[in-house]
Amino acid sequence: MGATKSKKNNGPTMAERADIHELYEESVQNVENEVEFLRTTFSELRGRTAYSFREDFCGTASLACEWVKQGSEYSSIGVDIDASVLEWGRNNRVDRLAPEEQARVSLIESDVQTVETPQVDILAAFNFSYWIFEERAQMVTYMRRCFDALKDDGILFMDMFGGPESFEETKEKTKHDGFTYIWHQAKFYPVTNHMQCYIHFKFPDGSKIKRAFSYAWRLYTAPELRDMLLEAGFRDVTVYWEGEDEDGEGNGEFTPSQTGEADLAWIAYIVAEK
Repeated sequence: MGATKSKKNNGPTMAERADIHELYEESVQNVENEVEFLRTTFSELRGRTAYSFREDFCGTASLACEWVKQGSEYSSIGVDIDASVLEWGRNNRVDRLAPEEQARVSLIESDVQTVETPQVDILAAFNFSYWIFEERAQMVTYMRRCFDALKDDGILFMDMFGGPESFEETKEKTKHDGFTYIWHQAKFYPVTNHMQCYIHFKFPDGSKIKRAFSYAWRLYTAPELRDMLLEAGFRDVTVYWEGEDEDGEGNGEFTPSQTGEADLAWIAYIVAEK
């Protein structure tokens, strides 16, 4: 957990009372929309329903839990190397499910590079966590592991971000109900595309959680990712680009695109078919 800073007062600050995992999910995740995108895209591409799901770097397992809510035939596997965040997920997300839903969620503490699981219809690596593999050979090896973990007609879903603002050292603040989320791109090295990023939280009482989350990544481009996925054995790789609302902002609707748009900052999905 990041350092908590605050003004002096007579009781616990808002930062001291806050739960960083709850703050993170409210700031950056919408698991209902993600499940809908996974479900509909798989159905459109395969003409059948996907029932089995695995999420790598699953963190709190909110997405894995949301997946099994679809019905009694749905199962999910969450893989993460961090035992503490998996324990939080068990206590705060899995335990909120009905008993029969809990039985269809399996959380595994393991390295995604070596874990062995039953083959699934869909494997997802979201929130850019797979960018931890900064060496190209390591990334291709991981993608091959994903390929092997999928059923014969399985699909790998990944997300990515880009645009000129991605190559800058900058801070972006977003206000939420009761706190401000701060995305901080602290360092970027153009020769390697290595970036050091943090998430901070600030509260109305002046208290802060500095570096609640820390990320050391390589910023990959869409062509790089597509080429590596094809090299890893996937037969078809498509980028799903976000549409815009009437104000020119992202509308949360993602559709296949061969070109994308020259936006200052964007988020997209990359969908790799086995």
